[in-house]
Amino acid sequence: MNPDLLRGNLDLILLTLLEPQPLYGFAIIQAARERTEGYFDFKEGSLYPALHRLEAEGLLAAQPGEVGRNGKPRKYYAVTDKGRQVLQAKRQEFSAFTDAVARLGRSGT
Repeated sequence: MNPDLLRGNLDLILLTLLEPQPLYGFAIIQAARERTEGYFDFKEGSLYPALHRLEAEGLLAAQPGEVGRNGKPRKYYAVTDKGRQVLQAKRQEFSAFTDAVARLGRSGT
């Protein structure tokens, strides 16, 4: 996986992963691996700062959940209404971008 592509699309990826249901950090990492057959393999050092940033921007809301192995409640992240609006816009932007890149490839033939 190209890290530059990940950085430019991390918000889209995280919001998409959390759209169906709230998840806590390690569950997000597992879901990303499973749904992409290992293509996305987040590291905690890059995941948590992104989650905190999205929460600060009002795109995610954190809520305490069950107690984890460390004895502390897990923090579950859920997409807010604002986050759903941003997700929709990001999906449209990404679709327009990938369509434009595909047209570039077709124009040379």
